[in-house]
Amino acid sequence: MTSQDLDAFATWVEDLMRERGYDIDSPRGGGKSRIADEAGVHRAAVTRLLQRQSMPDLETTRRLARVLGVPVRDMLIRSGRLTAEELADSHEYLTSPAPSAEFARRPTLEEVADLLGVPADRREMFVRVVEQFLPAEAEARPAAATAPVTAGPAQAHEGARASVVTKAATGTSPATN
Repeated sequence: MTSQDLDAFATWVEDLMRERGYDIDSPRGGGKSRIADEAGVHRAAVTRLLQRQSMPDLETTRRLARVLGVPVRDMLIRSGRLTAEELADSHEYLTSPAPSAEFARRPTLEEVADLLGVPADRREMFVRVVEQFLPAEAEARPAAATAPVTAGPAQAHEGARASVVTKAATGTSPATN
């Protein structure tokens, strides 16, 4: 990071602070302390940024973004930590109009978790919870074949849940199918 990058970022943050009513210009205005308190960061971190001494760490940047009412994404890009391309949506394939050949079969719950952006450390719990709402494959087929035409609300609700999970995985909307 160059001093020009730090200066540009600090200038942008200063402008945001002034726009949000923080008095950072007068020595006794209290704006630096107030924003530090509201963000839950040390006043020295705010001072170092405004004096162009150092870039705030990631947590401080995240907290300042929240208080200033700007997306963390914007703070990361403007700070030079990441580029817009690096922060591009990795799930763009969800918006594709036609499902790919890979989804000609019913997706696994692990695939659905991936498509929905469930963090890896929580996928096992996601699968266990969703499995509670889905009928077992062996039970679902005979029940569907022998079910009366006028299914009750409970059966319709279970079918809708399975449909939503499948359609979420294929990128189609339940309302449009």
